[in-house]
Amino acid sequence: MDHILHFVFGIFGNASALFLFLAPLITFKRIVQKKSTEQFSGIPYVMTLLNCLLSAWYGMPFVSPNNLLVSTINGTGSVIELVYVFVFVIFAPKKERAKILGLFTLVLAVFATVVLVSLFALHGKGRKLFCGLAATVFSIIMYGSPLTIIRLVIKTKSVEFMPFFLSLFVFLCGTSWFVYGLLGKDPFVAIPNGFGCGLGTVQLILYAIYRNNKGENKKSSPEESVEMGKSNGKLHQHKTSAEEQV
Repeated sequence: MDHILHFVFGIFGNASALFLFLAPLITFKRIVQKKSTEQFSGIPYVMTLLNCLLSAWYGMPFVSPNNLLVSTINGTGSVIELVYVFVFVIFAPKKERAKILGLFTLVLAVFATVVLVSLFALHGKGRKLFCGLAATVFSIIMYGSPLTIIRLVIKTKSVEFMPFFLSLFVFLCGTSWFVYGLLGKDPFVAIPNGFGCGLGTVQLILYAIYRNNKGENKKSSPEESVEMGKSNGKLHQHKTSAEEQV
């Protein structure tokens, strides 16, 4: 029975995480139409890419058995975030483009280092521990992205820039993977997603408190409003976070 529930929550986590990864499409549609990144920041997308790469690697059978569903969604998320980064680089000003390309290079270097060390220097539990810690750290960072919009909501007492369904899917994604991690007795999946579940809960509570105050207060800047779209992460409010660990 536990194995069935483990699988079911993994599938549900895949679905909710995919929604978070696709949430910034509206932002990138605007960037392409205006041929400019305006005041939007590309950093969350690059960092979510690193989280997805590390989590996808952690879920591989030779690193962490019985976590293939973690690899499938984070592999998909990696491709989506890579597209976001490339689009951002194409339309970003020269200075911003250089900064994002530099960060992108650093992300690839970090990922390559984790892969090479885990393949050639570590085995068994040591490999799982090393890759799990790396994935956990960056998953928590990704889930922490919505803290900016939470602060904005409390300051303005308005949920104009915190869409309900995005907050809902941050909660559902974090909760699904948190339970998945508990059922699989995997702290490297449970801990960061428990953090995401908690942040999602806070967002829903704030939405319930300020839901009638949309648009009545001072507007945030474009950069402030877009950051809430990354939870992933990935999801990553990717996972912001949306851009959303899964």
